[in-house]
Amino acid sequence: MPEFLDPSMEQQYAKQFYQPEMHSETMDGIGTGTPAEEPPLLEELGINFNHICQKALTVLNPFKPADGNIMNETDLTGPILFCIALGVALMMAGKAHFGYVYGTSAMSCTGMYILLSLMSSLTVSFGCVVSVLGYCLLPMVVISALAVFYSLQGVLGTVLVSLGICWCSFSASKIFISTLAMEGQQLLVAYPCALLYGVFALLTVF
Repeated sequence: MPEFLDPSMEQQYAKQFYQPEMHSETMDGIGTGTPAEEPPLLEELGINFNHICQKALTVLNPFKPADGNIMNETDLTGPILFCIALGVALMMAGKAHFGYVYGTSAMSCTGMYILLSLMSSLTVSFGCVVSVLGYCLLPMVVISALAVFYSLQGVLGTVLVSLGICWCSFSASKIFISTLAMEGQQLLVAYPCALLYGVFALLTVF
């Protein structure tokens, strides 16, 4: 490396700068992905609070016709929230049954999926079964919240729990027959649903 540098060469190199060339396609692509054009985060995650409210109202009103298009969606946000709410209500009543709640839910959803696959002529989605059974758990969540303040081990508690089981099973069977085109089979679907929610009722009372 030379020890001395010609001053004229130094001035020549000082005036030269590297300027990268950018193609027109690259320039056109910059700035097109504006935040206004991107979908909301909840929409990307598949969370629609409007549909969640509609499904909850359908469960709370057993005589309201179910919208098959909305109920056929694989929405797990509501079921997860209701399972957590049930576990929290049981814990506040002095019953830490989170494992029983999740274990019973998993086994029940699997059994109902197999049963509905045999009974329905349409293709049954496992996510749809989980979504419907989870949303129809809402009346049982309300009863478990009442168990925090009042004991259900009595005549009044037995009546409330029985009504809750009928409410949950009737709502679930109504949604299943409207979603899977199973007209005339509501009682056949309601019976296993009643057994399913009866297990949750036992966890709530005892």
